[in-house]
Amino acid sequence: MRKLENSELERKSIDAFKKAEKTPIIIVLDDIRSLHNIGSVFRTADAFLIEKIYLCGITATPPNKEINKTALGATETVTWEHNADVLKVIENLKDDNVTVLAIEQVESAVFLQEFTIEKDKKYALIFGNEVHGVSQEAVALCDGCIEIPQLGTKHSLNISVSAGIVVWDLFKKMKWPK
Repeated sequence: MRKLENSELERKSIDAFKKAEKTPIIIVLDDIRSLHNIGSVFRTADAFLIEKIYLCGITATPPNKEINKTALGATETVTWEHNADVLKVIENLKDDNVTVLAIEQVESAVFLQEFTIEKDKKYALIFGNEVHGVSQEAVALCDGCIEIPQLGTKHSLNISVSAGIVVWDLFKKMKWPK
């Protein structure tokens, strides 16, 4: 077994990425404090050809040296938009027929492994503040909530880890349904 060289990975150019068919997932980051988390989410979005990222509230925007440390250029490929009001973003997404899901621990949340993708639907995933999570006002506007099961003593994951887990799971269900 041999590790592949970077030249063997068949990476898309920025132009090819922009033209590629996108995965029908939109990520909404609301009040994310950590610039490294923001950059990591950009990198995950690039890896899975995510359609767009909304940066809401206090969430910082590119260009930013600290975001770029973890994004590694993904801010140049992934389409993003800043909107101060996450509630307005949720309302606009719903008006556009996007199913909006908070990634949060709430009553009646669906565990990630039990969440079923509906064919030909577009999904928006709301990830909230590192300390307070997705606000109750935003949760109330969502079409549903997904919870990542956690069995240890901690009941939270880093935002970039949560985004990676959820995006991978939905991507897998969309691309290779059973």
